[in-house]
Amino acid sequence: MKPLISEEQDTNTLRDLGRASVQIVHDLKNQLNGLKLYATFLRKRMEKSDHPADELETVGKLISGLDRVAGDMTLLVRYSRPVELRRQPGVSILEIMKAMSEQEQESERSFHLNAGNEALEGDFDVTALTESFKAITSGALKLRPAQAKEPLEISIGRETDVDSTSAIIEWRGLQIGEGLDPFHSFAGSDGLRMAMAAKIIEAHGGSANAENGNRMVVRLPVKAVFSF
Repeated sequence: MKPLISEEQDTNTLRDLGRASVQIVHDLKNQLNGLKLYATFLRKRMEKSDHPADELETVGKLISGLDRVAGDMTLLVRYSRPVELRRQPGVSILEIMKAMSEQEQESERSFHLNAGNEALEGDFDVTALTESFKAITSGALKLRPAQAKEPLEISIGRETDVDSTSAIIEWRGLQIGEGLDPFHSFAGSDGLRMAMAAKIIEAHGGSANAENGNRMVVRLPVKAVFSF
């Protein structure tokens, strides 16, 4: 009989396999980018040669597909590395969410932002948090019940306990399967984006979880408000 692999050996093997896989993904991404350049050159030549519209459409779809796959590979490489934040003091979570809401409304994505006037400020990386909130919102929209008619509700508020004060952001009215964690499912491109969103939140000292099977909740540390 073959000897059983110890837990330590197994862990080391998985770690080495992960490192090798990320390097392969990085190399494949570069090759895909090269193919995209060739495809773009071919499309431009075809446009000048009066090729049929369906052939131009096919090349366009090829380029779009290469873009999507290269984007997913870039995200996988990013996920394998530590999150590097560019924090700024006094960043308002409310303003980030409002800006995202305005952009999403322009693209006709349906959700309602339920928030008061409290800024909920902290030392945050605006770009990274915006990316995270957008990914979670996109994931939440796909977890809505099929019969849902009302817009997705996103609520923002403050949560205070003895040791800390946090902003709490909730994506409500979802339909999450029992035992499933959208933030760690790694199910395709959407799952990877959700995992990256959670990693960004955690790098800020916060948490991202699915709760009660019907909502996703993000908590982020914010400045306490003192009253006299």
